[in-house]
Amino acid sequence: MTAEDLLLGLLIFAASILYSSVGHAGASGYLAAMALFGLAPEAMRPTALGLNIIVASIAVFRYSRAGQNDLKLLLPFAAASIPAAFIGGSIDIPPAYYRPLVGIVLIFSAIQFVRTARQAVAVDATAHRPPLPASIAAGGALGLLAGLTGTGGGIFLSPLLLFMRWAPTRHASGIAATFILLNSISGLAGTSFSTAVLPAALPIWGVAVLGGGLIGTQLGTRMLPVPGIRYALAAVLVVAGAKMIFT
Repeated sequence: MTAEDLLLGLLIFAASILYSSVGHAGASGYLAAMALFGLAPEAMRPTALGLNIIVASIAVFRYSRAGQNDLKLLLPFAAASIPAAFIGGSIDIPPAYYRPLVGIVLIFSAIQFVRTARQAVAVDATAHRPPLPASIAAGGALGLLAGLTGTGGGIFLSPLLLFMRWAPTRHASGIAATFILLNSISGLAGTSFSTAVLPAALPIWGVAVLGGGLIGTQLGTRMLPVPGIRYALAAVLVVAGAKMIFT
């Protein structure tokens, strides 16, 4: 265990708190931290997915217990995304393509955090369920992207649900957490057919996200994070995304 491993663990811990407070498991944050420390691409994807599973499990339990979930709405999204995430996870992506792909995902994530920094807490009374074909198509596309990049897809599903008014604001976090959990399990299983490797420090980072997930979900079921936190997190994602694209 090196000093760099411990410092990276602290960043991962902080990311798990911030992301889990809004129903996300933190994969884009973990990828950003690993990118800043120059971890090999073949280690980044399975590591992010494994950490995702820990945090998303906590988030699903707590958001569901708080009544902030909707499994019926999630079902068609998940039915298409689970096999797609497995396929995405099993595909080996050369570093020359993986780095810019993840960089784009990180910058997109930053944009979403800025756009939702001052989002209202109130339940949207006009929310309506999406058409079945739209749910299946979106689920398949997001699942494939989740497996390819090592994210759970929630960073894309949440804004989609809110923008299309397919779910009330309070339920979007719980739905995203469950979506992330299922896709992360499927994507990690898919990486067993690729050249993925796991870093030696992964158990330490697992403990870090366990603690961060417990703290973040406790905050998230009671309050939204302050806008300043989202702006700061967005800045980190932009820096890491740019590093992945241009390095």
